[in-house]
Amino acid sequence: MASLTALVFLPLFEFFFFPASASVSTDPTTDCSYYSLLDHLNLTGSSNIQSLMRPVKNWTTFTHVQLDILLFGILDVDEKSQTVTNHLWVSMYWTNEFLTWNASDFCGINYVSIPRSMLWIPDIVIQQDASDTGSIHNGPLLTLNSSGWVFSRALQRLTYTCQLNLLNFPFDTQHCNITFSSMSFDARTMRLGTLTDDTVLTAISNQMMITKGEWTLRNMEVVRDQSNTGNEYPSYLIYMITLERKPLLYLVNFIIPLAYLLGLDLASFFISASSGEKLSFKVTILLSISVLLLILQDMLPSTEDCLPWIASYCVAIFALVGISVLEAMLVSFLSHFGDHCGKDAQSSVDAQEDIQLEVGFRKGSAQGDSLKAASAVKTIFPVCHSEPAGDEEKSPVTPEKSSNPLDWPGVRDLLKRILDELKTARLEAGGKKNEKRQSGFCKSSNMDNVSQSAVLQ
Repeated sequence: MASLTALVFLPLFEFFFFPASASVSTDPTTDCSYYSLLDHLNLTGSSNIQSLMRPVKNWTTFTHVQLDILLFGILDVDEKSQTVTNHLWVSMYWTNEFLTWNASDFCGINYVSIPRSMLWIPDIVIQQDASDTGSIHNGPLLTLNSSGWVFSRALQRLTYTCQLNLLNFPFDTQHCNITFSSMSFDARTMRLGTLTDDTVLTAISNQMMITKGEWTLRNMEVVRDQSNTGNEYPSYLIYMITLERKPLLYLVNFIIPLAYLLGLDLASFFISASSGEKLSFKVTILLSISVLLLILQDMLPSTEDCLPWIASYCVAIFALVGISVLEAMLVSFLSHFGDHCGKDAQSSVDAQEDIQLEVGFRKGSAQGDSLKAASAVKTIFPVCHSEPAGDEEKSPVTPEKSSNPLDWPGVRDLLKRILDELKTARLEAGGKKNEKRQSGFCKSSNMDNVSQSAVLQ
């Protein structure tokens, strides 16, 4: 780093302060003091004429001011306020045509330091500057060359506005401009330029960078003013600084957790809806995504011009998880609704079967009573119901048997016991069916119907 800096600035100092044409005088009568040099330049008196006017001998001659900046640190990039804070070293060069001397006449003195208040200084400002005056530290002295070149240095903590494009956040690259211009002079009297190539300035800045944070300096490009010829507008010198964000922190702490939460939501489809934990699990994931959205809101500005892709990514995941929560609610509702409808249908089927059994039981009892009455009538009135003699001789008399199975001994008591056992079994099965789905209910119902029909048969 030191060798690169010396390689750049050593030729400048040799050119400004040690010209090749200068020869050192060895005359012992020559005054070699700085006072004699300042007296020769008329800077020892109380007159401040050198600090009042632009230092040119012909007023039509413009003053060429050269500005070089070095970036020592990227302190902060505020997306909410759209500002960037950098640590800058500003070097400014210009020519004073009244302050020249022959170095050989003053024992080879090629440069001298003069207080800032004694000379005219260009009123150069930064148009995007949003920092206070306390952040600028100007050097107390100016360096004057025997050829009339004046060198000024300033160390500044510059906070400047920048239109940040956050569409690709956090994989974004920002281009910010630092524009130098004069507040009092137009392009006919003052023109701005650079002394060092922008590629060299970028290399030195990367070597001398103290702090970068989450940003990397990619390039410093100089955009010179193209409208300097004879107009009344000020001359501009624009440095376009290209910064690239390091996205690893946001990738680990924001993007990957969102994708992980989406994967958990998709995996929740394997959770049984009857367990009761599926809906609460999905709501927890939705709340976690809401927290990440609040963090994103604190980082990004409130703008409607362009929605960052990461915001669209978060909104899409939030919408998918929200739809998943609604789906879980709908499935839970349909499941409970189906169990309720199946229970009502089974109750109606059971009631219908009970009615049929009661009707069949009563019908069998009525038939048995009617047969008994007919038998009694035959006993009381044997003549009316006697058969012809011929028929009696042909067929022997056999004991009368009832064709109704309900007249068999013990059949009615058996049917009552079966009916009671069926009712008890239905009540026990009804408690277990609340934990089963409708498909299981339909299967058990069909088996009950088959068993009942078999018993009746």
